[in-house]
Amino acid sequence: MDIAQLIQQFGYLAIAIGSFLEGEAVLLAGSFAASQGYLNLALVLPIAAAASFLGDLPYFYAGRRYGDSVMERFPALHCHKSRLEQLLHRHHVLMVLTLRFLYGVRIPGLLTLGMSKLPAWRFLVLNFLGAIIWSVGICAAGYGAGRIITRFFDNLDSGEQTFMFVSVLLGSLMLAMLLRRRLGQRECAAQQKQEIGYQEHHRR
Repeated sequence: MDIAQLIQQFGYLAIAIGSFLEGEAVLLAGSFAASQGYLNLALVLPIAAAASFLGDLPYFYAGRRYGDSVMERFPALHCHKSRLEQLLHRHHVLMVLTLRFLYGVRIPGLLTLGMSKLPAWRFLVLNFLGAIIWSVGICAAGYGAGRIITRFFDNLDSGEQTFMFVSVLLGSLMLAMLLRRRLGQRECAAQQKQEIGYQEHHRR
């Protein structure tokens, strides 16, 4: 079984699982595969949107049911809490719609939303719209990149095109993981520094 058959057989499942876990790199790779004819973009987009929507629900309801105990059990999540609460207080609609694009804060953001007084029905509606926006944006980027690359390398034979395709997939996955990790570390470090400064100020 070659790479094309693997993508056609397991591609939609991978997109569903990746989107459920906030895997924009997987969706980017899947939409790129659609641009090469391995997958159908008309299926990739709704699968990603539905999986992304469902993937947010456990964290929201965990925050609603267990509250601060979840944050206290996982200190790495707590470092984002105060900033997210400020954002929620000022722009809760914008926060829900764009939370997927804020790398490294999706889980603490959803927990914070669950702990807030935001009605569940409003979260569900906004989250569904956010999932659609996220899916359309990522799919447009991946599909567009695939079409551009195809124009530049249409003179390659099938073996070279497959190699190029696999290289782009692996590269996008590694780059997304690296960016997510670094952005999350910077955000957490900045928040911790801000909290330390706030505590020192009040001690004086």
